[in-house]
Amino acid sequence: MNQPTYLDEKFDRVKKADFLKYRSGDLPTWCPGCGYFGIMDAFYKACRQMELPFENICTVSGIGCSGRTPIFVNSYGLHTLHGRSIPVACGLKLARNDLNVFAVAGDGDALGIGGGHLPHVARKNIDITFLLFDNSIYGLTKGQSSSTTPLIQKTNSHPAGNPDSPLNAMKLALAYGASFAARGFAGDPEGLEDIIIQATKHKGFSFIHILTPCVTFDKVNLTWNRLKENVSYLDSVHDHTSFESAMRIANQEPFKLGLFFQDTSVPSYDENLDRLNG
Repeated sequence: MNQPTYLDEKFDRVKKADFLKYRSGDLPTWCPGCGYFGIMDAFYKACRQMELPFENICTVSGIGCSGRTPIFVNSYGLHTLHGRSIPVACGLKLARNDLNVFAVAGDGDALGIGGGHLPHVARKNIDITFLLFDNSIYGLTKGQSSSTTPLIQKTNSHPAGNPDSPLNAMKLALAYGASFAARGFAGDPEGLEDIIIQATKHKGFSFIHILTPCVTFDKVNLTWNRLKENVSYLDSVHDHTSFESAMRIANQEPFKLGLFFQDTSVPSYDENLDRLNG
């Protein structure tokens, strides 16, 4: 067997780093240790693996720490209003069906002020990929309780403990009729990369619930150590075509990662429009 030459090794290094072309020249402003770095690492690599043209990618965000995402992607992007990444992304996709549209939001942005948009994009099955960065707290506004903060957890807005029951993002997406629903973990960029690829290739609305820590304002709940101890991938026997199985697993902890549910028989919104206009 021939030994690799210096040029071979150099080529391999360049090839492995090619995903960095999808990263913009702007330096991220997230806190050191934030899980969003792992999420974006997975996103860049997924785009590279699919060889998506830069000009055919558009990321759409709302407000919050996740709202800065489009700034760090070497493509088109829209930084919109609080809770409005989904409707803006839907309008963009319907106007430009040739684009790969990625909507991004945090748990507060997506399930708080923007919570009314998730059921409608799911039932319409508009062909966008939605990445929910869930750290179960408001990070940008300094640690208040969010829609997914656990009951009784102490936060800056509830120093005696959060009195509100948390929403289960995965159960909501499934109940609303998402034709693709998966969960990833910021601490496993390789696994998340595979999920993003599957979601992007799915024809219809793709929902990705991403567990990630807020290292600055949450020292109790979704910390790196606790997450690493409480996540595992779905068993190979899991039937991702079974809605009942997906709902049952969505209610379990430790948290399961991977593809919960996919229904390829449901026509996407643009396919329904073509049928009506034809």
